[in-house]
Amino acid sequence: MLKNWTKIFLYNIRNNKLFTFLNVLGLGIGISGLIFAILYWNDEHAYNEWNPEKEKVYQVLTVIGSGLDPWATTVSPLGPLLKSEAPQVESYCYIETNYSTDNIGYKGRKELITKVFDAQGNFFSFFPFDFIKGSAGGALPDDSSIALSEETAIRLFGDENPLGKQVVYSKKNLVVRGVYRIPGKSSIAPMAVTSFMNYKLKSSEGSWGDYNFGLLLKIKSPEAVPGVIKKIDQLFLDYKTKPGAKEEGIALEDYIKKDGGEGTVLLESLKTARLHSADNAYPEGKGNYQSLVIMLGLSLLILILSIVNYINLATANAIKRAKEVGVRKILGADKGNIIRQFVYETVIMTIAAILLALVIVELSLPYYNDFLGKELVIHSGQFYGQLLLIFGVVVIFAGLFPAGYVANFETLNVLKGNFGRSKTGTWLRNGMLILQFAIASFFIIGSYIVYQQVDYMSHKDLGFQGKQVVEISYRQKGEKSPYERYRTIKQELSKIKGVEQVSTGTFSFGKGGMSSTGFEYNNRNIQSKNMAYDFGMLEMMHIQIADGRDLSESLSSDTINTILINETAARMMNEKNPVGKEINWNDKKLKIVGLVKDFHINGPQNKIPPMTFLHFKTIRWMEGNMSQVFVKIGPENTEETLLSIEQFWNTKVDSDYPFQYVFVDKGFARAYESYVKQKNLFSLLNIVVILISLFGLFALATFSIERRMKEIAIRKTLGAETRVLLRELSKQYLIFCVIGFLIALFPVYYLLEMWLDNFAFRIGITVLPFAISFVVLLLLTLIVVLSRALQATRIDVLKYLKYE
Repeated sequence: MLKNWTKIFLYNIRNNKLFTFLNVLGLGIGISGLIFAILYWNDEHAYNEWNPEKEKVYQVLTVIGSGLDPWATTVSPLGPLLKSEAPQVESYCYIETNYSTDNIGYKGRKELITKVFDAQGNFFSFFPFDFIKGSAGGALPDDSSIALSEETAIRLFGDENPLGKQVVYSKKNLVVRGVYRIPGKSSIAPMAVTSFMNYKLKSSEGSWGDYNFGLLLKIKSPEAVPGVIKKIDQLFLDYKTKPGAKEEGIALEDYIKKDGGEGTVLLESLKTARLHSADNAYPEGKGNYQSLVIMLGLSLLILILSIVNYINLATANAIKRAKEVGVRKILGADKGNIIRQFVYETVIMTIAAILLALVIVELSLPYYNDFLGKELVIHSGQFYGQLLLIFGVVVIFAGLFPAGYVANFETLNVLKGNFGRSKTGTWLRNGMLILQFAIASFFIIGSYIVYQQVDYMSHKDLGFQGKQVVEISYRQKGEKSPYERYRTIKQELSKIKGVEQVSTGTFSFGKGGMSSTGFEYNNRNIQSKNMAYDFGMLEMMHIQIADGRDLSESLSSDTINTILINETAARMMNEKNPVGKEINWNDKKLKIVGLVKDFHINGPQNKIPPMTFLHFKTIRWMEGNMSQVFVKIGPENTEETLLSIEQFWNTKVDSDYPFQYVFVDKGFARAYESYVKQKNLFSLLNIVVILISLFGLFALATFSIERRMKEIAIRKTLGAETRVLLRELSKQYLIFCVIGFLIALFPVYYLLEMWLDNFAFRIGITVLPFAISFVVLLLLTLIVVLSRALQATRIDVLKYLKYE
């Protein structure tokens, strides 16, 4: 039986080569799109799945003031108090929230390690990596110990046993106590782990105002989390808020109102942190859940479109196989036998489509990985299980519907040639075609609106000019004051040909400020970003002063008690003319001498935070946040200037660390890079959707017109003009196009409004994208249908009337 079905299948393929190719290609493209989305989905959801503690580990996030995002930092006294006063908390571990980059030396040889992580000694009970040498419990017994990843150990020691060996890191001699292997994707995946954290904690021991440390809690059960949060709130009330109110001599309620909610906490589970964190809380970063859902949703739409396309072509092709089905029924075949035959054919087609999809994925995977910045692979048990599920779903929907439709043919009618009078198949195909038009409309409109928003961000006035300004990574080293060392570097850089200006600041364009401090004005507390900088920085970046003046090197007071604020901070102060006013900045009286026009520091999709601008000498501890030097270079001989800067940097500034720089405008563009990728993805998928839709429309129009060839021949014999025939043949498709477009209007408007709500600065949805998309869809439909219809009007009339 299978042999007979296979022969019939191959015979039909030979007679319908083009349509078989289009069917397999459309289905293959649809499946490949879903495979790409599944690989991305699997990768993001694999984070921390290996960790047996993932449902018990929570990170403390702190809400500091209004208008700012939560921070993955807290204060040093909180952990010990929680452990002693909250029985639901099993243990705690203070950590750094980012990696450090430095050399690790062994026997005079150095290796640059880019992911050095610092934590308390019990870190490996929260992230129980597999220890291949040593043990988790003994890996970090004191601050003179270090644990290495397997890869790092091989780089440093080769075939030597690293346990007990001494390495040099950050000018300290450390003993290797353990070598670990990370079992899977992890939110913390260091190349080396140190334990200087206890020493760091002592520097702010007892302070409830220094939010400098990440804190992990191991909580007995998820049900205990609300109780722990309540306890944390109580601790902040007892140890921070009440003493603060007492010190200022005001009522507790007034102090809380003025404080702006500082100290409110969130507890985020490690299990969901990768995709649902309120902050970029772990050093491996967080995934883009919105992009993930968008990609999966669009891929599913494309697969639905491909299946609809397949069903349309299969039911349209049934006219050529109607008599075959009728004869088989007369010879004794029942409905079940007919259904099994057509499902068998769909199985073969689906297997071919999946193989084609795998080829597409394999060839495109390097580009896809580059697009996402990942290293996805298609070999895993989970993936093959999902591929089998896709196969089953496609066969069920693409196979059973057409098979059931064909199996219900009335035997006598089809043998008489009356299949064309059946309305069931016509309604099914027309409904499917309308759905295709609706999906295509969704993609065309959506792609245009996404393009508009990204283009708006790309061309928006940012409030600064980063062209020809280079941001160089600056590592503090030596005993000299970081600012004084920078001043020496500035003098030398200024001598290099092509260098026009040099400055520095505790911020990075696209990443924001490195710290935040609250200031008081008229009993109002404003939590602002600290923008410490050197003279000339605002001028170099063309950041405008709306009122007052910039800091001046000629005025000694500008390094003692003066400050500038931005327009957002002024609005939060409820002060129209802030210049000349005095604020209380962390118990220091500072006079506002300038109002800085708002400019984007975090990316054009984010709100502009309140900012305070002051000189490093005004608040000396801000030198510790200096991590970049800005150099403006002339447009002539840019490469030579950069080469000279690199040579100077590597010989005079930092010979141990590679010279790293980025042009400010390009670095800032990375802040909204994910949205640019969403635009590119939408555009690519839009092309795919249009191609699949046109495949289906071309094939369906061809089958439909072939069924009407005798009618066309009779009309031509009776004198019908070509334009009349073209209008009659294309009219129904234009109607379906309009209906599909109208169906897509509400979903695309609603979903795009949700997407645009992610942006603090966004476009409004106008009629233009819908009008342009409708015209494009209509033109594409007319091109396909009229090309087939025009060919049909040029037929040889006698060929279709000679038997009448």
